[in-house]
Amino acid sequence: MHIDELDSRLLVTMRANPRIGLTELARLLGVARGTVQARVEKLTSRGVIADFGPTVVPEGVGYPILAFVSLQIAQGRLAEAVQALRDLPEILEVYGTSGQSDLLCRVVARSTPDLQEIIARILTSPAVQRTDTTVALSVQVPFRIEPLLEAAPQA
Repeated sequence: MHIDELDSRLLVTMRANPRIGLTELARLLGVARGTVQARVEKLTSRGVIADFGPTVVPEGVGYPILAFVSLQIAQGRLAEAVQALRDLPEILEVYGTSGQSDLLCRVVARSTPDLQEIIARILTSPAVQRTDTTVALSVQVPFRIEPLLEAAPQA
């Protein structure tokens, strides 16, 4: 699926002004409010816009440690491992991967001892054979989508 220039500008403006109303958005883009509303509804129904909620920063709610934990899973036990991971609130995301590991988890913790406890809880699942943890020391390029959105209409 491709987006056009107006969709790109709309998304970039919404990201820059997350609390903006449709009327103000239309004014900034120089189009009718109905056009903006139709575009937002279309982008939402197509899954381009996933949500309108606030972005919560884990550090702000007491989880300053960020780590990436790679898991090797026992043969045929992927679903069991994923279910066990769903039960741990400190696991923010889990991706299936290729290469040495089967899953990659984005994990937050209150402290390094807390991280160690979370890893121990992961390892209680018989579906998980091995973990490898990398602690993030700093964010060099934070999550961003704007450069991709700006490049998308030309692609």
